[in-house]
Amino acid sequence: MVEQDRSISPAELGRHLMQVRDRAGMKQTDLAKRVALSPAVLSRIESGERPVTLQEVQDILAQIDSEEASKLSQAIHRVWKVLERPPLDHPDQDLLWEAEQIAEELMALRDKPDTPYAFERRLSEYIEELKRGAGLLLKRDHQVAFIGSIGVGKSTAICRMTGLETPKEDGALVPVLEVGGGGITVCEVHLRTGPAYGVIIEPRSDDEIRQDVTDLADHVLKGNAAAEDDGPGTSESQGISKEVARALRNMAGLAVQRPKGPDGKRITIDPAKTLAEKFPTQREFVVEVLSRMELHRRDRRDVWYDSATGKSPKAWLRDTFSSINNGRNPEFTLPRRIEVVVPEKLLDTSDLTIRFIDTKGIDRTAAREDIEVHLDDPHTLAVLCTNFNNAPAAEARLLLERAKEAGVRTLEVNASLLVLPRPGEALAMKDDATSTPVESADEGYELKAEQVALALEPLGLQNLAVGFYNAHEDAPSKAQAFLIERMQQARDAFRDRVREATNGAKVLLKNHGEERIRAVLRDAGESLHAWASMNASVPPIHSHVQESLLAQIQVAYAATVRASVRREGEWTQLSYSHHIGYGARRLAVMALSKAVDEFAGHCKILAATPRYAEAADLIAQAERVLKGAYEDLLRKVQLMGQTVFKDALKSDSNFWLTCMDEWGQGPGYKTRVAGHNREWFNGEARRKLEEELKVLIEREWIRALRSVTELLESRGD
Repeated sequence: MVEQDRSISPAELGRHLMQVRDRAGMKQTDLAKRVALSPAVLSRIESGERPVTLQEVQDILAQIDSEEASKLSQAIHRVWKVLERPPLDHPDQDLLWEAEQIAEELMALRDKPDTPYAFERRLSEYIEELKRGAGLLLKRDHQVAFIGSIGVGKSTAICRMTGLETPKEDGALVPVLEVGGGGITVCEVHLRTGPAYGVIIEPRSDDEIRQDVTDLADHVLKGNAAAEDDGPGTSESQGISKEVARALRNMAGLAVQRPKGPDGKRITIDPAKTLAEKFPTQREFVVEVLSRMELHRRDRRDVWYDSATGKSPKAWLRDTFSSINNGRNPEFTLPRRIEVVVPEKLLDTSDLTIRFIDTKGIDRTAAREDIEVHLDDPHTLAVLCTNFNNAPAAEARLLLERAKEAGVRTLEVNASLLVLPRPGEALAMKDDATSTPVESADEGYELKAEQVALALEPLGLQNLAVGFYNAHEDAPSKAQAFLIERMQQARDAFRDRVREATNGAKVLLKNHGEERIRAVLRDAGESLHAWASMNASVPPIHSHVQESLLAQIQVAYAATVRASVRREGEWTQLSYSHHIGYGARRLAVMALSKAVDEFAGHCKILAATPRYAEAADLIAQAERVLKGAYEDLLRKVQLMGQTVFKDALKSDSNFWLTCMDEWGQGPGYKTRVAGHNREWFNGEARRKLEEELKVLIEREWIRALRSVTELLESRGD
């Protein structure tokens, strides 16, 4: 293993020296005189061009004479041996340094040859816990993912709260991101701070675009997909979204035209349908469309603002984003992701780097991999956006429910609900008990928040944070304050983890030599050991990995299922591997979550028992270790489910051909495809894969319990 470089670079040191000097109100020339250096030399030091010794830095800081200079003087003398060295501007320097000192003591004691095994395991667990907690705290790159249905107002709210707006000719402000009634943005959009105004894309591959064009051809050649749906009177959508179809048409010069006829009414002309009539097969039509798109010429990946355009930066950004998003820029291909870069902060936080993610709007299928991944990331705040009258929206409830079923236990920290009222909606609220109209929008918000809490109570999420933001009337600072508060709570949770591990380790180091306390630890350990022995077997699981997938097939549009089948199950709107991985993880949660909760309850009872008071740190450590091992188990099971079933599906071309052949056979398409899926999963080979998955769950559970019992001393030790 390569030893990580924990030294301070001249660039980092120089930059921080300059910041300390500036904040102390001292000019560079004045400081140079005090330390007997020329201004040119000091300038080179601050720019990182000239290395300096610790003594030189000490002399410079002594002349600045501020509290910040004193703290920097302490920081540069610290030697980090266990934890990664934090940047000099990290606000939690002192907390991390305390953890580092404790970790060094733990390592020194652990490495002694006469350290008993159980004690060595406790020391090692504390070291790893400190490393994990410090790792979370050291990372200051956070994301805010806005999630919601198409048309709910995510993009408008994002632009309003961040000031990414530009005036129209009449002076009215419009968002930089293209907005409308929903179904506008072609892909996920990221916003971040950078050196200038610019747009960067991550392109779709040519093969992905080929599949998209084939979906478009289905729509053009066969018309509306309602004939394939399973329900009467259902208005179906095409396999690809209307925004992707619009971009593809523009790239190929086949945009739908709506000129006025002789009677003044608009008529629809579809050049794609006219073109399709010239080709005898769908394949030839697809080739012609791809040829017209000239993908080989669309190789540009970024563009940056130039004042020579004659436009203001934000007006340029709006026009550039729109042209790329709609496929009208001949230099850019169809993007998988668009990144909008602006030279200003998105959130008014001094020590964090924030990226906003405007996820692709939900159109019937909320359980998407690109959305659900944000609900289980400690550095992402998942903001579930909902309109006012229906809050919490069905999509938000579904995502929260699925996250709970997948064993995500940090939703109250990493998720929140942002209600986006339109003008007048909050004032239309009435008190349920008295039918009295509210007197202000804030009072309407309070009533709606109570309704939301009541609706989320069955999920155990009645305390989930709820914010309100009327982008048409409320000040941007209101939304900013809500997000900053949520971000601060996430950071506080990281700090609490480090403090908890540090304080527990201190108790361990203080008491490890006392035989009286060891006797208490052994006594408590016997109780924990007995619990582990009684709960070693995994209860039978009466469920299957495919249940989430089969449910989503019935929920999705028929053409969405068709598009996923064409891609052998790997499509963002309906990903087989994602749902199977989710299903596998859900099996593990169904089998083990009750036991994990019961162990936490057992630990709570032990900790409250007076005779075990001096074993409180052991009991708390055991609880955290099992919880961490359980979370690792869930991730491993999910990964195995995704991998082994994905490989099996990939290798079974007959299965996909059978599902493909169902398209065009009339109503009941989704039911027929679901039937083929059910039959495939019930096959002997797939049942064997599921049994292997259950064996993995059993094996990892035994390992999780062992990670606890290895901390415990027995009476023979």
